[in-house]
Amino acid sequence: MDLSINFSNIIGIVAGIITTTALIPQAIKIHKTKSAKDVSLAMFIFLAAGITLWFFYGLLINELPVILANFVSLILIFLIILMKIRYD
Repeated sequence: MDLSINFSNIIGIVAGIITTTALIPQAIKIHKTKSAKDVSLAMFIFLAAGITLWFFYGLLINELPVILANFVSLILIFLIILMKIRYD
């Protein structure tokens, strides 16, 4: 695994931070309102499947930015799915 900081790693890290943090407002809104009726369960299940594949792809190519971003995204997605099931 190449841990050196180069331009492509910086782009990957920034992209991972942006896409992962995009999930946070939805999770916060569901938690605060205790309502997930307007959230699509199917969309988050498909997103979880895709992000899981990206995570394993990151493991296969040994790229830390891909692994970390998708791992954190999966945690957030599963939290949203659990809140959807609980509050819907």
